[in-house]
Amino acid sequence: MVFCPKCKSLMFPKGDIFVCDKCKFEQKRKGSAVVVEKQTEKETTVLEKKIDILPKTRVECPKCGHNEAFWVLRQTRSSDEPETRIYTCTKCGHRWRTY
Repeated sequence: MVFCPKCKSLMFPKGDIFVCDKCKFEQKRKGSAVVVEKQTEKETTVLEKKIDILPKTRVECPKCGHNEAFWVLRQTRSSDEPETRIYTCTKCGHRWRTY
């Protein structure tokens, strides 16, 4: 998440900059960040993550056959079940998951 340095409100991406809806402060995006938005009726969540710092593993991509991918763990089901491992191919960017 990116917060406004002036009013401490959440900033939202617009093109290659972040804009504060409260005070209209603008800030350029830094680095090779991937921005993911999730919007519901009540709130908008903006997450910023740098994919190049994620851990890598040797696994075959089902789309291009490359043998290296970034991975993250997410709890997608109830807490008494194991996490879901989400892979992103380092070559083609294809995403898939294993349970």
